[in-house]
Amino acid sequence: MKLKDLFLTDSQLMNTEITGVTSDSRKVKPGYLFVCIEGPLTDGHKYADSAEKNGAAVIIAERDTGCKNQILTSDTHTAFFEICANWFGRPADKLKLIGVTGTNGKTSVTYMLKKMLESVGEKVGLIGTIQNMVDDSVSEALTTTPGAYELNELFAEMVDAGCTYAVMEVSSHALDQRRVCNLSFEAAIFTNLTQDHLDYHKTMENYFAAKKKLFEMCKIAIINSDDAYAERLANSLDCRVVTYSTGDSSTYSAKAIKYRPTTVDYEFVSDTQLMHIKVNTGGKFTAYNSLAAVCCMSELGLPLKEAVAGLRELPGIKGRAEVVDCNTDYTVIIDYAHTPDGLKNILTSFRECEHNRLTVLFGCGGDRDKSKRPIMGSIAARYADFVIVTSDNPRTEDPSEIIKDILVGMDGTPTPYKVIENRIEAIKYAISTARKDDIVILAGKGHETYQILSTGKIHLDEREIIAEALRDNIKGNEKK
Repeated sequence: MKLKDLFLTDSQLMNTEITGVTSDSRKVKPGYLFVCIEGPLTDGHKYADSAEKNGAAVIIAERDTGCKNQILTSDTHTAFFEICANWFGRPADKLKLIGVTGTNGKTSVTYMLKKMLESVGEKVGLIGTIQNMVDDSVSEALTTTPGAYELNELFAEMVDAGCTYAVMEVSSHALDQRRVCNLSFEAAIFTNLTQDHLDYHKTMENYFAAKKKLFEMCKIAIINSDDAYAERLANSLDCRVVTYSTGDSSTYSAKAIKYRPTTVDYEFVSDTQLMHIKVNTGGKFTAYNSLAAVCCMSELGLPLKEAVAGLRELPGIKGRAEVVDCNTDYTVIIDYAHTPDGLKNILTSFRECEHNRLTVLFGCGGDRDKSKRPIMGSIAARYADFVIVTSDNPRTEDPSEIIKDILVGMDGTPTPYKVIENRIEAIKYAISTARKDDIVILAGKGHETYQILSTGKIHLDEREIIAEALRDNIKGNEKK
């Protein structure tokens, strides 16, 4: 493919034959087009010389790199996305895109949408935190929203597989770094906005501004009007805006909601529709997530009866209020809650269910926003009956120092708590001390099957630890 087919400029290099495109100098081969991207951790301009030595035919940069076959542009992020889109034949143009953004709920909403779209006969691709899917084919997700090359490659695979829709989680990082620039979304969903990622965005204002970018690329904005940022977002948009809530002043609402540990039931209501909804996941957030997905189906003009029937068949989503099959007289739940709002949501949701003692086990990630640690400690102490403070993904930080930050928010609390730094031991303790009709929530890891320590990544699947703890309990009882 010639450069002029990938990138429009008046350079004399337009007829140069390009054999590949990348923004990673280590992947450059003879004939490649290398684009210098300045990211949060490193600057690709530093590696232009290395790319040239590896055989790059053309280098695109925002400033002079000293390389021979160089083209300067004002924005290499946007240029790289367009180059990748052209390299793969502009596959996104052949798909109907649905984007979901927000602090919490993105994964659940995308899975619900995929199931409902399939129920009305569509073939669907999914891009998100847990995994990427091309119809039924599954691949590992390294980031919530892939980089420009990987994203367009996925779109191309979806088109080749006959997919008509692509449902994707769109992270604030991806929006800020222009990984999804110039896409056109049929619909975009705003779930909520609460404190998270301030280690990157620095302020909530910046965080909101990043999220807003998605809605400048969509035809229909679907907004949770119960969120504090909803009105501000809605009033700033030029596209069609619809809202959803559990109240009365929205386009779509959920009424007569019934919460249970493993299901949620409610009536879906609009000016023209009334339909019963049932979802096989517990929690108040499930009402919101499913409501957002049903609203989207309605706005796209798709058959709701079939879509809702499909939603009813969707099993629980891994790591999202996931009820673990323990065959015990207490309930164990694994959830990805790793933000103040996420932790509050999971705890308040299950407080509304009939229970004896509500226990939460959680920690906070290292090398991330430190300010949320005491907040999460305070939330755990306020809404749980018993708290186990442990380690999450400490990364390069000392786990005990992270725990100290959490405990600041629990200072003076009447809620009993216990500190067990080792997460495996903490989970075993939670299981061994669970009582009849207790609800035990393991928060923070969700779908993850690993833990990131200063020494690297280790295997840690909470389901396996729970199973081992249950076996230990049986052996212990047999000895008595």
